[in-house]
Amino acid sequence: MKAVSGKRFCALLEAKGWELKRLTGRHHIYAISGNTARISVPVHGNTPLKIGLQKHLMKIAGLEEAEL
Repeated sequence: MKAVSGKRFCALLEAKGWELKRLTGRHHIYAISGNTARISVPVHGNTPLKIGLQKHLMKIAGLEEAEL
């Protein structure tokens, strides 16, 4: 699996219709209407997300590996 940065992951979420609700430190909190789930993406420059965290966030967001 290709590791992506927090910035890139945020761009992918926004392309899928997720909205940035708030910033808490370096964490961007996203939500989508019709779903109670929230996604917290750590954005630390261009540092790639850890694979386990990235897989978990992708599962919640409904993203496929091919979309990276």
